[in-house]
Amino acid sequence: MDSVYVIGRDAVPSYLRLDSGESLRMTLVVPEGESCRLALEVDLDGPGASLDLAGASMSTGTEQVDIRVTVRHNVPGCRSEQLFKSVAGGSAKVSFDGLVYVASGSVHTVAHQQNHSLLLSEGAVCESRPQLEIYADDVECSHGATTGYLNPEELFYMRSRGIPEEQARAMQVEAFLAPIYNRIDNDR
Repeated sequence: MDSVYVIGRDAVPSYLRLDSGESLRMTLVVPEGESCRLALEVDLDGPGASLDLAGASMSTGTEQVDIRVTVRHNVPGCRSEQLFKSVAGGSAKVSFDGLVYVASGSVHTVAHQQNHSLLLSEGAVCESRPQLEIYADDVECSHGATTGYLNPEELFYMRSRGIPEEQARAMQVEAFLAPIYNRIDNDR
């Protein structure tokens, strides 16, 4: 099942449970100008359950975006993928707090969690706390986070090809968020 939630427009569930063989592909979008506190818990409670979770936020003013995700692998043979990307400018503050929990005996778990943030100004803040809590052997789990600014060499290259600076910056931001936005059906 695929689902897309736009914060501020759609009611986002706070708890989900996936049973044997069930799969969910969920995309969360926090549009520019929207502040939010989002807490989502997902229990993978049946062998073969699968979660593909992604989110994007664009905050260029004074927005406060707080995203907390807990994914619990409670049985063997489940899979979860998480990718969250944030863009922050102005004096926006964006935080991501993610936990992947692998219960004792949940062998053959595959879980990956990534959080990447792009800062557009000196006053913007992005905080990232990806976490793994693993109580089983024979699992494949990873987590990671990056935070940085637009690449000045790429901007220089684009400008040397006749692209105005503002457009070049917008293109870089669009390319950064593309992996999330490409998940969304054009009809939405």
